[in-house]
Amino acid sequence: MNLTLKIWRQPDAESAGAMHTYQLSDVSPDMSFLEMLDVLNEQLNDKGEDPIAFDSDCREGICGACGLMINGDAHGPEVTTTCQLHMRSFTDGETITIEPWRSDAFPVLKDLVVDRSAFDRIIQQGGFISVNTGSAPEAHSVPVPRDDAMRAFNVATCIGCGACVAACPNGSASLFMGAKITHLGELPQGQPERDSRVVNMVAQHDHEGFGGCTNIGACTAACPKEIPLDVISQLNKDLRTAIKHGH
Repeated sequence: MNLTLKIWRQPDAESAGAMHTYQLSDVSPDMSFLEMLDVLNEQLNDKGEDPIAFDSDCREGICGACGLMINGDAHGPEVTTTCQLHMRSFTDGETITIEPWRSDAFPVLKDLVVDRSAFDRIIQQGGFISVNTGSAPEAHSVPVPRDDAMRAFNVATCIGCGACVAACPNGSASLFMGAKITHLGELPQGQPERDSRVVNMVAQHDHEGFGGCTNIGACTAACPKEIPLDVISQLNKDLRTAIKHGH
């Protein structure tokens, strides 16, 4: 495959960025998207040019570090992480536009790398759950209905990649936050701090500059873990309950 790549280049957080065009030939359809970028960077290194900075870690679709906007879509044309996207999803001769996540709350650090520490601060505001550390508890010591346990496990698959924010026209992180709220709110261990957790996390979300949710649904469509939209309803329900309780 021969490709034209239009890639956002930005030397640092303070400098202005711009799109740069590169030609890449003999790309195997079996390469992952990040492997394709690795090949391009090897060529740039051979020319003495600065390689393109992008985030990656596990490259197994688990950590969420690899997020990119590809042809205007978060993670590209498939519902998966960028590292699990393969070049067979594109055609020979295609022009591919590659940008960092689009969000004021995720400022660009260099090229395609953004600062997603806002997510970490939201999680920190969620606090903890009231369980003792140490050895694992006996499996039946805290009974949990099966449906509640399954829902908690399903939404806990959120990897915090930020695709929901990048896809949302409002730049909202409500799907991410709703997944974390629902994950703990479904379990008995998450009840003591349930009200304070949602109030503090929503306050931090707004402080970071994320937008409000208007239920467009672009977030769940882009989510590589297919977190359902109803976690946002759960988030709003928990927030109303917490305010009613005086938090």
